[in-house]
Amino acid sequence: MYKILYNKTMKVGVYCNRAAKKFLLIENDLLSLLRQNGIEPQIYDSVEQIGVIDILIVLGGDGTILKVAIEAGKRGIKLLGINAGNLGFLTEFEGEQVSEAVALLVRGDFDTERRSVLQVNAEGKTFFALNDAVFQRSYNPSADDNVVAVSVSIDGNEVDKFVGDGVIVSTPTGSTAYSLSAGGSILTPNIEAFILTPVCAHSLHNRPIVFADSSLMRIELCEEGPSLSLYCDGRFECVLKDGASARIAKADFDVEFIKRHDSNFFNKLLFKLNKWSK
Repeated sequence: MYKILYNKTMKVGVYCNRAAKKFLLIENDLLSLLRQNGIEPQIYDSVEQIGVIDILIVLGGDGTILKVAIEAGKRGIKLLGINAGNLGFLTEFEGEQVSEAVALLVRGDFDTERRSVLQVNAEGKTFFALNDAVFQRSYNPSADDNVVAVSVSIDGNEVDKFVGDGVIVSTPTGSTAYSLSAGGSILTPNIEAFILTPVCAHSLHNRPIVFADSSLMRIELCEEGPSLSLYCDGRFECVLKDGASARIAKADFDVEFIKRHDSNFFNKLLFKLNKWSK
């Protein structure tokens, strides 16, 4: 955690997910409270609109934050999330806590938390993910079977060959997302590690593997069969075919979230997962 002070020269933007369920109920309150406190925000409806700002208030859910996180991280913009969606694991405030969020900003006394980012090089391109990079079998209706075999190495050392639906490479942030559903461990945000989680592996010994985020991972499609689709934070990026490989490492930038001083990861974990599983 890093403590910083807000000052009046900081430029604030608001990124809105107008499709979020609770959006209309809290948008006017948020903008009104900001203006009452001398903050005239820039309002954005798309990532491409985001201008030169210091803090971006994200009004939506986890999906909305994932849309803007990489661009914000690259440009050093701090994120403050207000949940107007469903789970809101990455948001710091719930929709009914708008006044608390604005008060925290106006007081200028808050912490920030840096979250690591994955960099994936595949098919001659570079992709980034705050949550996870998912290498998933591509369905082929003409194939006799649709399991895929991938070989994984870390720092040049063979880890294993995974046969199944694919693998997930997750950051600590993404450890509570798809990786968790696939049986992966939960990592606290401050751990300098990533996690490799097989998806429906055809083996009794394949287990999630936690490894240092300073390592270099290589994932290679082993043999002829289904191609491998790459998704970063749920976005389709490219297809790997016939022996193609991908390189995964920690990006040279991170994503910085604004937090309350008493923000507690384990309290949020219990609340959100219990709420989501009802």
